Amino acid sequence: MSTTSGGAAESKLPQTGPSAFDPHRPPERELLSDCVHCGFCLPTCPTYQLWGEEMDSPRGRIYLMDMAANGEIGLDGALHEHIDACLGCMACVTACPSGVQYNRLLESVRPQLERNVPRTRGDRLFREAIFALFPYRRRLRAAALPGALYQRLRTLGPVRKLTAKLPGRLAAMESLLPPVRLRDAFARLPEEVSARGPARRRVALLTGCVQDVFFHPVNAATARVLAAEGCDVLIPRDQQCCGALELHAGREPSALARARKTIERFERLDVDTVVANVAGCGSSMKEYGQLLSDDPEWAARATAFSAKVKDVNEVLADLEPRAPRHPIRARVVYHDACHLGHAQGVRAQPRAVLRTIPDLELVEVAEPELCCGSAGIYNLVQPDAAADLGVRKAANISAANPDMVVTANPGCLLQIRRHMTAEGAPPPPPLMHPVQLLDASIRGVPIPR
Repeated sequence: MSTTSGGAAESKLPQTGPSAFDPHRPPERELLSDCVHCGFCLPTCPTYQLWGEEMDSPRGRIYLMDMAANGEIGLDGALHEHIDACLGCMACVTACPSGVQYNRLLESVRPQLERNVPRTRGDRLFREAIFALFPYRRRLRAAALPGALYQRLRTLGPVRKLTAKLPGRLAAMESLLPPVRLRDAFARLPEEVSARGPARRRVALLTGCVQDVFFHPVNAATARVLAAEGCDVLIPRDQQCCGALELHAGREPSALARARKTIERFERLDVDTVVANVAGCGSSMKEYGQLLSDDPEWAARATAFSAKVKDVNEVLADLEPRAPRHPIRARVVYHDACHLGHAQGVRAQPRAVLRTIPDLELVEVAEPELCCGSAGIYNLVQPDAAADLGVRKAANISAANPDMVVTANPGCLLQIRRHMTAEGAPPPPPLMHPVQLLDASIRGVPIPR
C-alpha cells in the first residue's frame, strides 16, 4: 500500500467480486475514496503509536474496508481483528487534512461485523453482560448495593489477593469500579431548577445512566451552574439511556431504538437546548440526524433534535458569565475527552469556561491528542492496550504537576484515576468534571473529592 498522497490511486481497488458487506448501510464508496493515505493520522492514532502496525492505523483500516467492499477479503479475519482494536477516538478525524470522515466509516463497519461475524462464546457472553447492565439505571442502582459492600471488603488482605488473580477482562472491570456512594446512587434531581435572576435560556438536561447513578454529583453541579447562569433547567424523570455505548460498540438496532426514545421524550419539551455533560452521550445525540437519515418517520425529527444538542461547556461558553466566581488557586490539567474534543470539536469552550475562575492556572500536557484508553467499553474488552494508554496518559498528566485534573467524561475519569493510583505512589490529585470545579467556585465551597 502506498504511504504517500501520490499513491492514492493505488488504494482504489478494482471490484473483483461481490462486496463482503451486506446491503444495509455498507461503508460509502465516496467516503472510502476520500483517504489519500498521506499518513498525517499516524502520530495521533493510539493503536499505531502502541504497535507501529500499518493495519492498526486509520489509513490501514480504511484499506481493509476498501478490500472488503471490493470482494478482496471477507469480514472475518484481518478486518474484524483490526476494527476491534480501534478505540474509535476520532483523533484521526481531527488530524486529517483531506477531511476523511473515519467516524462515519467506523459507524457503518462495526454494525456489519456485529451482524455477520460470530464472536467466541466467552467474548459474546462478556459483552452481553456489559450491555445487560450499563444502559439501565435501575439495574445499576441494584448493582450499587453489592458494589458498596465490595469496596469496603477490597481493602482486606485476602480480598486483595483474590482480585490480584483475576484474568485480564475481569481484572480491568474490578479496577475500574467507580466510587460507590449509595446516597448519590439513589438520589433524584428535581424535575425543574429555576434560573437565578431573569431567565436567559430554557434547557433540558440529559442525566444519563452510568452518569446518573455513579456520578450524580456531576448532574447536580450541572443543574446548579446552569441555573446560576440564568437557565431554567428541565430534567425529565422518565428519560432513558441515549444509546451511546451501544452505538460505539456497533450494536445498531438497540442503539437506534434508544435514540428514537430519547428524541420522543425530549421533543415534547419546550426548550432551546438539550444539554449533555458526558462527551460520549453528546457525540451520539448530535449524530442522531445522520444515523436516522434513512428512516422516513424519524429523519426530520432526529435532525431537529440533534440541532438542539450541546455540551454543557458549549452552553456556558456562549453565555456571558453572570454568577460571581470565588478564586481557586490551583494548577489544573484539563484532559480533552475524545468524544468531546475530536468527535464534537469542542476544545476551546471548556478552557474558556475554566478561565473564568479567578486565580486558576490552566496547564497543558504532552500528547493531548492521544486517547487515555477508556473509549466506551474499550478498557473492558481490550484491557491490555487500554492499560498501556492509561499508563502513558497518567505519566503525561503527572509530569505537569497538577493540583487537580478535570475532564468531561466519566470513563476518562475512571481510567485516569486507575492509572494515577499505582500501588505505593502518592495519592492522585482530585479528579472531577469541569462543571464541578466551576460549581465550587460559584458557591465558594471546598473542591469536591
